[in-house]
Amino acid sequence: MNERRGIRALTEGRWNARATATLAAITAGVLIATFGAVSSQAAPADFPSWADVQAAKRDEATARAKLASLRASIKTAQVEVNRTQKEAERRGTEYARAQQAYDEQVIVTGKIQEQQATAQAAADKAKLESSQLIAGLAKQGGADLSNGLLDASGADGYLYRIGAMQKVTERTDAVYAKAVQLQNTAKALADQASVAEAKLAELKQDAEVKLQAAQEAAALAAVKLAALDEAKVKAEALVAHLQGKREVTEADYKKGLIAKWGSGAAGEVSASGWARPAAGYISSMYGMRKNPVNGVWMLHTGVDLAGQGCGAPVYAAHAGVVTYAGWFDSWGYYVAIDHGDGTGSGYAHMPAGGIAVQIGQEVGPGQLIGKVGTTGMSTGCHLHYIVRVNGNTTDPVPFMRNRGIKLG
Repeated sequence: MNERRGIRALTEGRWNARATATLAAITAGVLIATFGAVSSQAAPADFPSWADVQAAKRDEATARAKLASLRASIKTAQVEVNRTQKEAERRGTEYARAQQAYDEQVIVTGKIQEQQATAQAAADKAKLESSQLIAGLAKQGGADLSNGLLDASGADGYLYRIGAMQKVTERTDAVYAKAVQLQNTAKALADQASVAEAKLAELKQDAEVKLQAAQEAAALAAVKLAALDEAKVKAEALVAHLQGKREVTEADYKKGLIAKWGSGAAGEVSASGWARPAAGYISSMYGMRKNPVNGVWMLHTGVDLAGQGCGAPVYAAHAGVVTYAGWFDSWGYYVAIDHGDGTGSGYAHMPAGGIAVQIGQEVGPGQLIGKVGTTGMSTGCHLHYIVRVNGNTTDPVPFMRNRGIKLG
């Protein structure tokens, strides 16, 4: 009942002519200095909506997120470029060393092959000489050899022949054996050299394949980095464009709001000129309930918006004139606004010193009027938001929804 009597006193006993004139005289300078000749500025026929502003912000945010992702990818790609380039350099070093070893082995193999050829020639010559000696000896002895052995008078000659043949045979065998040894040694070295050369050729080929793969990977990483750099340049240009578009949209939106609803208009305002009074969730709905403080069954005249914490901003829900700003019993520090179209709004439980407007002040939708508090009959920081139509309270949730604003 106290709540109803208080509201009735405010609505029915609204400022008389003298009080209004006095208040106007006191606040005129402040109003003019703060708001200027707002009503004289014609509202643009068409200006961006809050949805347009949010869409522009989302577009810019999306572009910035993509740009940030590109920059992160570029850092990763740069690391990959550095890694693949180092790998290519390492493989290049391996290939160069393999090539050097192969080239040196070719020289070594060539020299061994020359030694083999020389040894082979010497062996062939020794074989030829040995064959010639044996053939000559056989020719001299021939069929007469048995006769010479039986011929006593030819004993000295025979012994000489035997001794000479033995010496020739020993010499021939020695030359031949040496030649064979040289040939075998040279061949063994040549075989070893050929095996080494083949192994080196295999290693060189493997190094060359790895080098090619490393070079291709490095080239691919460089191409990818270049593509990312190009995409980053385009993304930066897009961000700049969208930022400019967003700034223009916001500026046009603010200009349109001010021109249409007054210089205090700000933030999210619906096409019908209404704004969300506070953030947070609905902790208590409109209607009859048991009061959580005194336990009395009574009308809860508005909705409670909680969760935003003490000191959170409270905004004017619609353009109008402040008709009350101060202590109001169970509502604590309270602000009431007459919107001039048969509707009004109230904002309860603000903290001491938390009211940002004064009686008689014109406000626009979305204008800061105070802070969330917990004064009066309150169990915690929240905004008790009230809507009146022709002086009577109504459920703010459907009322605001019909005007394009969702509470909670």
